[in-house]
Amino acid sequence: MRDPGLDEAIRAAGGVSALARKIGVAQPSVSNWQRVPAERVVAVEAATGVARTLLRPDLYGGSADVSVSIDDVDKARAKEYALLSVLLARAPNADLLTRVATLRGDATPLGVAHAALAEAASRVTPAQAEREFFNLFIGLGRGELLPYGSYYQTGFLHERPLARLREDLVALGIERSADQVEPEDHVAILCEIMAGLIDGRFAAAAGSDRAVFEKHLAPWIGRFFADLERAEEAEFYRRIGTLGRVFVDVEREAFALPS
Repeated sequence: MRDPGLDEAIRAAGGVSALARKIGVAQPSVSNWQRVPAERVVAVEAATGVARTLLRPDLYGGSADVSVSIDDVDKARAKEYALLSVLLARAPNADLLTRVATLRGDATPLGVAHAALAEAASRVTPAQAEREFFNLFIGLGRGELLPYGSYYQTGFLHERPLARLREDLVALGIERSADQVEPEDHVAILCEIMAGLIDGRFAAAAGSDRAVFEKHLAPWIGRFFADLERAEEAEFYRRIGTLGRVFVDVEREAFALPS
């Protein structure tokens, strides 16, 4: 029997096939779900508008909601990583673009990046965003950019950095989803992992987010976002590159401060 949260997400998406298409998962996989997997909650929320507290109340609602015990800074950090994860995992649909267009900025570098991304989201169409995403990350043969930690650190895919990441994820109790086709060092997956470590969705020791960032993101992810800013095929995604680069700089500076 399906969980009520999953039923609501399917209804909001327009059916199982529509939900699978919106989140980039094979339709048979979604058909076999009894509830939304923990690692898919953010993507399903973004695609359907169904709140995570309804999708997985055991993780986000009531007494089991670990997020209520974290401070506002960490909540904001988790949301930032979740936003980057959703935007880099697949091309945004109309609903997600509408929500991104409501982002508000301020005079800080991160606030300016938010405002620029919101403005870009208000102008781009889903078809344009999908074409950009394809040209940047998929392409005919390969896209302009390869968003993998192993590639950025060694020049090749599926090398030692990915093996080290997998070892550390096993130690943290984070398992690869059976329907996940990308390796764990894909930028979107790493951002999703960071969001889960910060907001408590992944039970791990305090400081695990810092350890993962410093070992598996800091050596390369800033270069990826800088490349995305300069990519020839990027227009809307250039703003995502700026947001990611600025946010990673904030993270790096915060972790460098004496504790």
